[in-house]
Amino acid sequence: MPRKSKTLTLEELKISCRDCNLADLCIPHGLSDEELNMLDAIVVRKHPYQPGEHLFRPGDKGHALFAVRSGSLKTYCLTEDGEEQVLGFTLPGELVGLDGLKGGRYHSASMALETSSICELPFDRLEALCGQLPGMNRQIMQITGKEITSGQHMLMLLGKRSAEERLASFLLSLSIRYEERGLSATAFNLSMSRQDIGNYLGLAIETVSRLFAHMQEEKILVVSRRQITILDLDRLKAMVEACIQDSIATSM
Repeated sequence: MPRKSKTLTLEELKISCRDCNLADLCIPHGLSDEELNMLDAIVVRKHPYQPGEHLFRPGDKGHALFAVRSGSLKTYCLTEDGEEQVLGFTLPGELVGLDGLKGGRYHSASMALETSSICELPFDRLEALCGQLPGMNRQIMQITGKEITSGQHMLMLLGKRSAEERLASFLLSLSIRYEERGLSATAFNLSMSRQDIGNYLGLAIETVSRLFAHMQEEKILVVSRRQITILDLDRLKAMVEACIQDSIATSM
């Protein structure tokens, strides 16, 4: 079943890193009980962010890394002419704010797309903890590496891929990420708008809508407003795999 939004209680916000069901996706992965206690001591848990509320904006002081407990975020930057450029979407178990380490300021913005529970990890306390815990330092490096790999994948996707391949890759990425979180890989709600998806993929909103309609006609998926039901996951995978194979062939 698709994920349903719900009101977060104060008790849910107090859940420790050890008891969090996203531990295997977030910073706590691989840490011992003692290390988890040390990490839990520096985590700041605030009231949920509401849709449209910003965690940070470009130019804000870089003070913390943010881990999503529930909900989702949109990360974007502003071009020289003030236009918004979507950089990505953050789901539960994922982190945002690493760019705040450069020059002591955030260079992007992160905004809640829906009611979202966030764990805040102050940079100064996190840095001190990394010095004490080799496992923590390795995990931060892995997260940084994942960010770089994601950026490279996006550049490849926007480079030579067709509009349909871009959307197929995006939907498959969401499918995989939701499945990693114990949610349905074939039925989920899009917290982001068609305009945000188009902005992220370098497509006009009309193109995104047309592609959704075409995939529905081809019985690859069913679209009902923001709810997506993937009917033929193998075909969606095949579209993306063909895209990857073409990229490998042209680079040789």
